[in-house]
Amino acid sequence: MARRAQGAEAEAKGGLLLIAPPAIYALLLLLAPLLLLVVYSFLTDGYLEIVRDFTFANYHEAWTNPLYRGVMLRSLIVSLLVTVATVLLAFPVAYFVSFHVEPSRKSTWLFLITIPFWTSYLIRVFLWKVILGYNGVLNAGLMKFGLISEPLTFLLYNTNSVVITLAHAYAPFAILPIFVALEKIDRSLLEASQDLGESRIVTFGRVTLPLAMPGVVAAVLIVFIPTIGDYVTPQLVGGPEGRMVANLIQLQYLRLDNYPLGSALAISAMGIVAVISAIFLLFTRRYLKGTK
Repeated sequence: MARRAQGAEAEAKGGLLLIAPPAIYALLLLLAPLLLLVVYSFLTDGYLEIVRDFTFANYHEAWTNPLYRGVMLRSLIVSLLVTVATVLLAFPVAYFVSFHVEPSRKSTWLFLITIPFWTSYLIRVFLWKVILGYNGVLNAGLMKFGLISEPLTFLLYNTNSVVITLAHAYAPFAILPIFVALEKIDRSLLEASQDLGESRIVTFGRVTLPLAMPGVVAAVLIVFIPTIGDYVTPQLVGGPEGRMVANLIQLQYLRLDNYPLGSALAISAMGIVAVISAIFLLFTRRYLKGTK
């Protein structure tokens, strides 16, 4: 017993030594900037300098100013729309690859899904700008087939263009975790459900979907969390109507030189995302418990 205890203790020490370098790296590169943002958010902005006077005025301004609240609400709506659209489009693709593609060809399909990663994210955003533009590919095609008499103006520089571009950009991030969850499902469970007289639709709702929920949850979080802080897409294809909170933070930092208010906006956005993510995880956990 003593030897086993010593062996377990040595193994634990070895594990700590193994994870120590990445843990220190994560603390330095993730926790330190976050703490700096928190500190800045409680300081006072001065003329071309930061006054070290503790204040809640930055958070009061971030939460009471109608402009900031409107942009924050728009960012949440855009992120939710992108998340819903991406996951709803990604699930059928992942389901098809997992259940209807031969095992020898699944790697080829996954390879094709990851092709967008070959090009720069910035280039993909510019391509959507070309497609949705006033004289872009979509308008030119619709006019050529006689479906419209003049170019459509609502395709670009608004919330719609931001949602379309972000949904396309984050589609592979949603497909892959859902595919992994579907691959782990024991096919015999589906056969047993159908042998007991359940239809394919009922089997999907009572067996496939609950077992695939970990992948769906991962896809939702992977898409929702970064999209609310996206800066490039709203800047290039959003226009004044499609600006999001990241653009507002960039304005405070680089244009107005107001680091405290920019930090308060950033911390507020992270707090809102954390609360919404926690509520989503709570509801999905209850859903999974209810299906058992």
